[in-house]
Amino acid sequence: MNKRLKKKLLQQLSATQISRSPELKVSVKTAETPLTAPAESKRSNSIPAEPSPERLPPQQTVNPVYKPPEAGGTSLRYAKASVIADSNVSAKVKYPIGAKLVFIITVLLLLSLGVITILVSVMVSSDVRVTAEDNNFTINQRSAAEAENSLKVTVSTSLALLDTLDAVGKDSPAAGQAAAFFFDRNQDIAVIAQSFSAAAASTLLLNDNFLLSNGIDRKLIDDFFTSYAWAMERSIAGETLLLNTAPVFGIPVLAIFYPWQASPLQGADKNGVALIVFSSDSLTEAFGTGANASFMVNGDGDVLAHPETGLVMAGANIAENPLVELMTESTENSFQTLYTDLDGTKYFGAFRKLSMGNAAVITNVEYKIVFEGIAATTRRNMWLTGAVLFIAIMFIWFFSKTISRPLKALTVAAEKIEAGQFELDLKPETRDEIGVLTTNFIRMSKALEIFGRFTNRHLAVRAMRGEIKPGGLPKHATIFFSDIRGFTEKSEKFTRKYHEEASNKIIYWLNNYFTRMVECVEKTDGIVDKYMGDGLMAHWGTAFTSGSAAGDALNCVKAAIEMRKALAEMNSTRTDPDNVEVLGADEDYNPPIRIGCGINTGIVSAGQLGSDNRMEYTVIGDPVNLASRTEALNKPLHTDILITEDTWNLIADKIIVEEMPPAKVKGKEKPLRVFAVINLAENSGGGEPETLKEVQRFIGYTDSEIAQSGTSTDDAEDKEKKFKFGGE
Repeated sequence: MNKRLKKKLLQQLSATQISRSPELKVSVKTAETPLTAPAESKRSNSIPAEPSPERLPPQQTVNPVYKPPEAGGTSLRYAKASVIADSNVSAKVKYPIGAKLVFIITVLLLLSLGVITILVSVMVSSDVRVTAEDNNFTINQRSAAEAENSLKVTVSTSLALLDTLDAVGKDSPAAGQAAAFFFDRNQDIAVIAQSFSAAAASTLLLNDNFLLSNGIDRKLIDDFFTSYAWAMERSIAGETLLLNTAPVFGIPVLAIFYPWQASPLQGADKNGVALIVFSSDSLTEAFGTGANASFMVNGDGDVLAHPETGLVMAGANIAENPLVELMTESTENSFQTLYTDLDGTKYFGAFRKLSMGNAAVITNVEYKIVFEGIAATTRRNMWLTGAVLFIAIMFIWFFSKTISRPLKALTVAAEKIEAGQFELDLKPETRDEIGVLTTNFIRMSKALEIFGRFTNRHLAVRAMRGEIKPGGLPKHATIFFSDIRGFTEKSEKFTRKYHEEASNKIIYWLNNYFTRMVECVEKTDGIVDKYMGDGLMAHWGTAFTSGSAAGDALNCVKAAIEMRKALAEMNSTRTDPDNVEVLGADEDYNPPIRIGCGINTGIVSAGQLGSDNRMEYTVIGDPVNLASRTEALNKPLHTDILITEDTWNLIADKIIVEEMPPAKVKGKEKPLRVFAVINLAENSGGGEPETLKEVQRFIGYTDSEIAQSGTSTDDAEDKEKKFKFGGE
């Protein structure tokens, strides 16, 4: 190679490097981010890892690292995806809107209907109580009056019969006829007797029809006089007694022991007793049945007449009944009160004392029966309240869905945006304020989606969460640069073919290219740093790491090999005619792409770099510059992937390489050892390239171009010389 050709080659490579060097920040073209978003790679937060002591300086801040799942940690791909996956989990709402509305409506309904029900119940209960007490007292007075009248009639007619017999003579035919007439008209009277001693009756009148119809034997009459001799003595002494004799006769009958004053014919100074035994059925019928139960007792608490005949037949005594006790102790003739029975049942009770036999008529009505109507109304109101409440809850619940569902969707959308996902599937469901908010949210998400194409959304999300702080940190990273070979010539052909439309066609062509390249970077957990015209800068082991510098370097090389395969696939249907004018009007100019990739590993400063208005996460340092210069060496060497010695030392056993002639690079005293990447060691023997010539043929170099490796025919006399090969 003559010196003139070498000089041209070096000048051309120097000019190419100047346009891409991150130190100079110079770029002749700017490509838009691919319109089609690359597949989301998985990202995660940072966890410190142990640095390599021979490669990191003292007090070096190391890269975040993730343990593989089998080691109990989080895989890198899963960690990167967690940023987006978190957005699929809606935040738990402690107090949902639907629950709040249901609670509020429930409280309002219960308060309103409850207060109304209570007020109505209280007021109606008061009226019902007054009415019930008045009604009970009235029934008691009427029953007592009927009972007292019936007793007085019985006594007066019986005494009149006895007076008649005394007047006409007990043994006269008229006496017998008078007794027969009397019993015929008073069939409920069984016995009338007169006596001046407790031993025997001086006069005994029997209603044979009554005794016969009720199966009463004459012997029972004798037994009765014997059993109730004490009552006759008390009555002779001047006491009127009203007794229940049903247990003796086996039928409901009462006995009145009435003091008798002898007639002048019998001796005016004699005191006797008039005994009347009669049926109590008429009294019981007069008391009637129903809610208000009336019955009659004597001063000893014996039940004389009761709707429940069994109590009378059993000779029941209710002296311990609170109302009976009150009656016997009270000096009032009539009284009404609310009392609780011995079994705990509450009653409205009233009594009226009779003027005969120290007896009284008691009328009571059960408390719950009085208020049963109110209780039933209250129950109906409660059922109505429950029904109204249920309908209201169902209505409010479904209505709240029209609020909570859009709000929940907006919450999920906000979480997705926070996680860096700007493509949202939202539609306004209502025409109220929430619908307007949803519409504005959709507009915001579209704006953020467009904005997200101009930055690395994963880094932006981490910076937003505070996981990436302002300032720089030293990182043991692998830096990658790539560039399209012959881009200037291809740009000129686009201009000749499309004229004013050339810019749009070039951008579209580049975007398709960058889409595939970025997929390769992110698939291997790399970070796309920036686009520099037709160039691409990326790095591994900075914001995310595989856990070691060697792993990051290997991922970078894998990405470059994937780019090689992607370009081969893309170029399989492309041609690059020398004269684009030969293309027809309907034929698109879609030239094949050949790139050069430079890879270097070292300690760099990584952080947010820029101004207060615009910042980007990038890396700076000598390893970055060296990676850029290494990429420039691909053109004269007719290679596509070159790595430096620092990268090769980390992964030499993982890749197949061929060492290229050492190059003297500007800024370096020692010649730079570079290696052309052939393939991954694990792919050896699989039909893929295993030599540099096979790689060169795979990427489209001809045999003549391969033979010229290390030379250049470009005129580069005016370019800055940045490298030379061998000992030159």
